[in-house]
Amino acid sequence: MGDDPSDPQPDTGYDDTGVPTFDAVREKIERRYETSIGAQELDSETPEGRTVEKQYEDRQRAAAERLEQIRKSMREDEH
Repeated sequence: MGDDPSDPQPDTGYDDTGVPTFDAVREKIERRYETSIGAQELDSETPEGRTVEKQYEDRQRAAAERLEQIRKSMREDEH
C-alpha cells in the first residue's frame, strides 16, 4: 500500500529526512502572525485593553506637558 508510487502520500510538512518543508514553515509563521494580530485586535476591544491604551496616552500627554514646562522655564532663565 505505502510502497506504490501512484498512491499519493499525505503532506505532513516534512520531507523524507524529517526536515520541515518551506511551505510548512511559512504556514506556521503565517498562523502565528495572524494569531498575534487577532489577539491584538481583541485586546484593543476589551475594557482592560482600552484602559492600558488610555493610561499610555495620559502618560504621553503628561510627559509632553512637563517637557513644555521645562522648556518654558529655561527660556525665562535666559532673560
